[in-house]
Amino acid sequence: MNQKLNTHDENKIMQNGQLDQIYIGDSREILQCFGRHSVDLSVWSPPYFVGKSYEQDLSFEDWQSMLSSVIEQHSRVIRPGGFLAINIADILCFEDPSMPRFQAENVCGKTNSVTRRQVMAMQAEYPTANRIELAQKLGCSEQTVQRRIDGNNVRGGKTKPSTKIVLTGCMVAEWASAAGFYLYDQRIWHKDPCWLNSRWHSNSYRAIDEFEHLYIFWQPGTVQYDRNRLSRDEWSEWGSRGVWSIPSVRRNDRHEAEFPEELVRRVIKLFSPVDGVVLDPFVGSGTTTAVAKSLRRHWLGIDANEEYVHVARNRTNLAS
Repeated sequence: MNQKLNTHDENKIMQNGQLDQIYIGDSREILQCFGRHSVDLSVWSPPYFVGKSYEQDLSFEDWQSMLSSVIEQHSRVIRPGGFLAINIADILCFEDPSMPRFQAENVCGKTNSVTRRQVMAMQAEYPTANRIELAQKLGCSEQTVQRRIDGNNVRGGKTKPSTKIVLTGCMVAEWASAAGFYLYDQRIWHKDPCWLNSRWHSNSYRAIDEFEHLYIFWQPGTVQYDRNRLSRDEWSEWGSRGVWSIPSVRRNDRHEAEFPEELVRRVIKLFSPVDGVVLDPFVGSGTTTAVAKSLRRHWLGIDANEEYVHVARNRTNLAS
């Protein structure tokens, strides 16, 4: 039975330990209804604050408040010796109005032969002419005149703020520490490169987007260490490896930010016992719950989007 938490009776059912459910609602509220120390592993990928449709109404402060609150709630529901696994990427293009314009002189890739000397000479000859008028006289664009006069190329256009990188791991680790967790381990998910963030032919030295971070936090207590959770090959190929090379989901038909089943499969096999309880408070299309079910774990999911919950329930119910 899957349900939506919206009555006192349903909250009471949740407190009594009913498992294998996906709930509709705000994780910050629903997690308060979970039993104390009722979850062995919580594994999830939160909104990344990169402009997806389901996070467009969030300010950066709202986003920080949401994630820190969800992490704080986990301190009560994760059992001693259990784990909290958060898959997240750094924010690679965070707009900062206070940041100076990124300036770049394109040394070898000028598409127009007009030189700075020519522009300055024309400007001296017509001192009252604006950039548009100078461009018309030189037979080039107004932007070319601006670049030659200022000696730079403005990244991101003339109106948008400049962008910088924001490291999310620092914030997540701080919030988890405040909730009583300790950063036990980390893995790098090496995925397919995303060329949209940094095209090789642009005026930028920025790297392409091709990895995300997986942070594993420990709730103090005795950890059940079972070497038999993985085969010998699994231990050598990825169980003890810090970098996991896993292709991204090719088509995000179910969810615009779906992560691969193999990623969550590895986390669940490593950090939860068979018949243990696996939670995803941002369940999305149900990747975590479906994989947990296939690996003989109990599962719990939460999502605020009713459409996604419907997809997640159907997908999980069909999993075997």
